[in-house]
Amino acid sequence: MKLFPRRPPAQTGADVSPAASVGLAPVLGPASVVNLPRHVQPGDGYAATLIVTGYPAEVGVAWLDPLLAWPGRLDVAVYLDPLTPHAAAGRLRRQRARLESSRRVDTEKGRLPDPAAEAAADDAADLADRVARGQARLFRVGLYLCVHAPSLGELQEAVAHVRAVAASVLLDVQPATWRQLQGWTTSLPLATDTIGMRRVMDTDAVATMFPLASPDLPAPLPGEPAPEGGLLYGLNPDSNGVVWWDRWNQHNANAVVLARSGSGKSYFVKLEVLRSLAAGVHVSVIDPENEYHRLSDAVGGTTLALGAKGVRINPLDIAPGDRRDDALTRRALFLHTLVAVLLGEQPPPAERAALDTAIIAAYTAAGISNDPGTWRRQAPLLRDVCAGLDAQDSDPARTLAARLTPWVSGSFKDLFDGPTTHVPGGQLVVWSTRQLPDELRAPGMLIALDAIWRDIDAPTGGMPPRRLVIVDEAWVLLQDGAGATFLYRLSKSARKRRAGVSVITQDVGDLLGSELGQAVIANAATQILLRQAAQSVDVVADTFGLTAGEARLLLSARRGEGLLISGTHRVGFQAVASRTEHRLCSGDLDVDDA
Repeated sequence: MKLFPRRPPAQTGADVSPAASVGLAPVLGPASVVNLPRHVQPGDGYAATLIVTGYPAEVGVAWLDPLLAWPGRLDVAVYLDPLTPHAAAGRLRRQRARLESSRRVDTEKGRLPDPAAEAAADDAADLADRVARGQARLFRVGLYLCVHAPSLGELQEAVAHVRAVAASVLLDVQPATWRQLQGWTTSLPLATDTIGMRRVMDTDAVATMFPLASPDLPAPLPGEPAPEGGLLYGLNPDSNGVVWWDRWNQHNANAVVLARSGSGKSYFVKLEVLRSLAAGVHVSVIDPENEYHRLSDAVGGTTLALGAKGVRINPLDIAPGDRRDDALTRRALFLHTLVAVLLGEQPPPAERAALDTAIIAAYTAAGISNDPGTWRRQAPLLRDVCAGLDAQDSDPARTLAARLTPWVSGSFKDLFDGPTTHVPGGQLVVWSTRQLPDELRAPGMLIALDAIWRDIDAPTGGMPPRRLVIVDEAWVLLQDGAGATFLYRLSKSARKRRAGVSVITQDVGDLLGSELGQAVIANAATQILLRQAAQSVDVVADTFGLTAGEARLLLSARRGEGLLISGTHRVGFQAVASRTEHRLCSGDLDVDDA
């Protein structure tokens, strides 16, 4: 049967159908359909329709989910026709009369009461009462399943599988023998039921069918091209489907990963780093626990160990390629932020004013001014700034200089005591802060983020590459107000520079317990939740709007298992890796462990 006859190529203008002129013929349907007794052949594929003829006595919420989550192409068509109250009352009256008549006949003949008939009579009486009070309505419901496959053998196997899934939820299905064409058209979005196999249900039973949702992420609509890019995040344990996600195709490329210790968050992030590198993304990692060293060595990345002997970073350096008019001002402002992190608080206004004067004096003494031609000269050091504070001969300046002594000439001076010794480069750069003392962890992370941001924000002649910034154990930086502010500004500005920021933390309270932490979450289009502690799961559920089932999933999730949330989309996943990826990404796990 020809549905869309093909026109000869020579026909143009008025001879061409409107559908063909805009390329809609492949979207609207196949060119022909072969109708056979037990299946149809639309185009190059095969399809068979099953009719649901029997339903369980009781159904639970979302009882259609096993069919909707079937790992194959299955069209589930549901037709609903409401009955008028008058027609519903008449049907219920006749049904109750039949049941009462059967019960009286059994009593007269001395038979034992039929439990099924007794239950049906009670249910009919209850339903009639609710319909009469307007608390429920009756609907004529038709449920049809159309199975698709590329070959006849695969179709037969798929039909058997679907029938088994339907039987698992106590649904009786029958093939639409000799009516396969009507069944196929009934499953199309034409709103026409040509089969007419209906069952009367009340409002509660119909409501349990909805929402018609799948545990998988939504696929492209028919006719829409498949999106390019994206990474494999894992497998959906509910449907065995593939969770493929493109963070760069969202409103922004930022992400947050929240999980308790030992839940597999670093393993998952390392997998994303490896797969991002293969996609050409430049990755920078703030690594507090030296977990990315093996991965960096395997892919030829650069590892910069802050706190190691001879490794120094001068926060007053101006980027060599930066020729913007306000580059010097940006350095001065960052030094204010760094001093606030070093001290653990914002200095009083008088001390901030003295610090600003000392910064300008230090640059002037080094021969650096607002003229970009002077920015190639050797930048001053933090001790030069302290010398400028001492030279001001004022109480606020002397007080601030004394407070900065540990980082200038005391126990913590090694990181700042000299010009910058290492300028990292390459597609993967790992900033390790493992060797820094606890008092320098937050300043070290801030300096690394500043260096990364200067690389991202540097003007380029062409289209810059995509850049991904991984901030592991972000709670260290979030404990400091100035550091949290810097991280928030970074996440807000990254999108305009083709960059994304991933914030990973196991201390959920530090992220959710502050306004800046909440802002970082709100500005992340991709949110990953792995296993949570019982003490924090309620806060996580309130913040992310989790259902009770999702909260229970996070309490019992295995290593690497969790939820991917992005706007209205949410899907469960289990991180999977090849053997090589597993060897590079695992920490204390054996290579043979799954």
